[in-house]
Order: sequence, then structure tokens, then C-alpha cells
Amino acid sequence: MNHLFSEAAATEANPNWEMLISRRSELYSRADDIRSPFDRDYTRILHSMAYRRLKHKTQVFFNINNDHICTRMEHVGHVESVSSTIAKSLGLNEELTKAIAIGHDLGHAPFGHQGETVLKKLSREYLKNDFWHERNGLRFVDSIELLEDNYKYNQNMNLTYAVRDGIISHCGEMDQNGIFPRDISVPIEDFDEVGKFQAVTWEGCVVKIADKIAYVGRDIEDAASLGLLSQSDQNKLLKMARAFDQYVMNTTVIMHNMIIDICQNSAPDKGIAMSEQFFQQLTEIKRFNYECIYHNKRLDPFIHYSELVLTQIFNMLLSFYDGRHTWNNINDSRQFTPKLSGSFEKWLARYCSTEIVPEGPLKEIALQCENEKIYRALDSSEIYIQAVIDYISGMTDRYAIELFNELLEY
Repeated sequence: MNHLFSEAAATEANPNWEMLISRRSELYSRADDIRSPFDRDYTRILHSMAYRRLKHKTQVFFNINNDHICTRMEHVGHVESVSSTIAKSLGLNEELTKAIAIGHDLGHAPFGHQGETVLKKLSREYLKNDFWHERNGLRFVDSIELLEDNYKYNQNMNLTYAVRDGIISHCGEMDQNGIFPRDISVPIEDFDEVGKFQAVTWEGCVVKIADKIAYVGRDIEDAASLGLLSQSDQNKLLKMARAFDQYVMNTTVIMHNMIIDICQNSAPDKGIAMSEQFFQQLTEIKRFNYECIYHNKRLDPFIHYSELVLTQIFNMLLSFYDGRHTWNNINDSRQFTPKLSGSFEKWLARYCSTEIVPEGPLKEIALQCENEKIYRALDSSEIYIQAVIDYISGMTDRYAIELFNELLEY
């Protein structure tokens, strides 16, 4: 362990500590709580519904009946493992690193990146802006995901600045070796495109590179088990993997070698870095994954199916909008689409101004929520459409399919 980053870690000795642990509003406290602010964020994420749903969201391969294919939740666990190992070796704050890692894919669209592509297309068409999962992740932890407080009222998650920052900045391809945190003066609000800035902490930078190592390794393993890789592909991969280690036998060893390499080569003046040979290897393996896995023609049926499922759900919900008559339209449709209409009106009840929510069970739901009312009074079609996209982005693959199947009987 080199612990070269100890002085720059996100600890109380850091000059930016107060900003890093700041929250958007005061969070209720317990006198006997022994957790740090970042450790508290970790457990808040762990107990959230958005985190639980990751177990039924596609990572790369849609196979909801195969228990051995990596899901989004398992991917998050891999990123947490890789990043915390690196953080510990470098002397960084493990609690912050783990909190960013476990939360980095909250709010990820169903059906993996293909689902993200579908929602991006819909968002561009109807709202004239992009949907990207890093920003949607920040939106989820800031304004959508709810947790009960001590009095059983639903509140926003209200995570620390450092964790929120790590979520929105975790992605973006690495064009050069060595990642440095951005200046603290650049606010989260300036992120208007994916990968525009690095994280504000070294811990966030570690999660970013850990994300690459985790998905590159496990995606290959899944592709091989599903028979997507030809013998020629496997031979090409083995040649790349053994370029710097003749004993490499599987992706676990590849990942291990990259982790050790980062721990040995990172320094405050070099950034979170790999040796040139291992950075080249990571780049080549990523290129291999895109050519042989992510663009594999065998994934075409999944691509078309996921677009059909999400687009049809979107279109049905969009058809309910009619200004002040929207609630009535949703309620009337429950006789034909009880699951879709029933769950969506409950969704709206949590985030609309309480006074516009219909009396009865929906009003009771609204009164239990003391969160930010992001959809206000459904003042425009744009606000309603954003609500639909938010709702869909939070779904699991399994639930989206269930709702789509209900539409087939409509």
C-alpha cells in the first residue's frame, strides 16, 4: 500500500470537508448514531427501493430467467469491490468510495444501455433534451427516490455533495491515462453532457476507473457463457490478456492485474493512473468488447424488443394527458390497464402538489410524502412527459415486461 493520497483524501483534514459533507437540506439525526456522513449515505442507498430494483435490471445481457448472468446490482457490487480495494491501498476515504460505488447506477433505465438509448430518443423528441443515466442518477437521489424518516413520512434521500458528485461524474470514456479531480469551484449544475468534468474528489475518480474494470471483465465472462464469442474471438482475447502476463487464464486475473497496476502507478502528480502497457490493454479489451459483444448481431432481437416495450408504455401513458382531465383519464383506464394506470397515478401522487391529488387513497399517499413536488400541478405537457420518463426509468426489466403484456390484452 502506498497511501500517497492520504493528505488529499476526503477526510476532516481536507480543506473542502464542509462542502463535501454538505446536504441540500438538514437531515434528521440520532444522538447515538456512530456513522460518518458518507457511511450514512451508504446505508441510505442500501435501504432504498431504487437500489433493490437493480437486481432486476439488465447490465448487458437480457436474460431474466438466468440467475448466473450479471445484473445491474451485481455490477454495482463489483465496482464497490474494485474501487474500495484501490481506495484502501492509496489511503483514500473508503466510506465515500463505497457510497459512490453502490449509488452510481441508481435510476439506470431498464434493459441496460439499450433502454437508455430509447429514453434518450423519447426525451429528445418530446422534451428537446438528452437523457443520460448519470444525470438521471443524480435526479433520482436528489428528487425522486424517497425514504421514511423517524416519523414514517417520505423524504428525499438528501445525500452529501461528494456522493452526489460522484454519481453524475462516474462515466465518460477515458481518452488519456491519469484522472485528476476537477476544481471544487465547478458546481454539479454545470454538468450538461456526459463526461464533461471529472469528479471533485479522488474517491470519485477511483470509482470511475473501477467502473471500467468491472464491466470489461464481467461482460466478457457472460458473453462467453452465453456462447457469443467464437473460438477466434476467444483466441484474440487471450492473446491481448497475455500480452503482459503469460499466466492469465480468466477475466478475474485480468481484473486483478489492472487493480494492482493502478495501486502501483497512481500518485497525486500522475493522477489515478495505470502503466502505459495496462492502459493500452484496457483500451484494447474495451474495443474488443464493443466489436464482439455490444455490437453482436445476436443482441438485435433484444434491442428491438426493448424499444417496443418501453415505447408502447410511453405512448399509452402519454395518451392520458389532457390538462386538468388527466387524473380522470388515468382513473378511467384502470378497467383496461389496472397495473399500469394504478401504479402511475400513485407515482404522480407522490410528486405532485398535494392540492391537485384526488381525494381518497391517492390523497393519503400524497400526505405521507414531504418531498420536493417536482411535477407541481402538472402545469404543462412537458412536466407530465418528464414524469412519464422518470417513471419508466425507475422500472425493472421484469416490471416493464409485465406492463407491456398488460397492454397486449388492452
